[in-house]
Amino acid sequence: MGGVTESHTGWTFLTNHARVLAAIADDPNVRIRDIAAHCRLTERAVQKIIGDLEQDGYLSHTREGRTNTYRIEPGKVLRHPAEAGLPVASLLSLLVADEDRRKHVDGALGDGRPAADETPAQPPPDSRAPRLR
Repeated sequence: MGGVTESHTGWTFLTNHARVLAAIADDPNVRIRDIAAHCRLTERAVQKIIGDLEQDGYLSHTREGRTNTYRIEPGKVLRHPAEAGLPVASLLSLLVADEDRRKHVDGALGDGRPAADETPAQPPPDSRAPRLR
């Protein structure tokens, strides 16, 4: 049971590592099976990604019985030189806020559109983010 419901071809804006980390940020006790289903990855791929994140110090876990509790290091900076100095917490705040908004919207109307009394969520201001007009 891999949890992959549909395949995707082509490029995406987010890496699988970012998706897995965002799923863990949303629920530190999340099961690998649930991460795989949410991110549309295999459980084995999620295990490898978690291993990568732990090896590089972005993530650690403690085992309590059969449950893993993950801890993200929010001050750890992103790896690419273009994001030098930007902490992982900045990326996660955008991804988790959007996930919360999508859960609320999908729950309200069920079709992904905001309800009439809702305004779309805006990301927090970031002095390093480009301004779009």
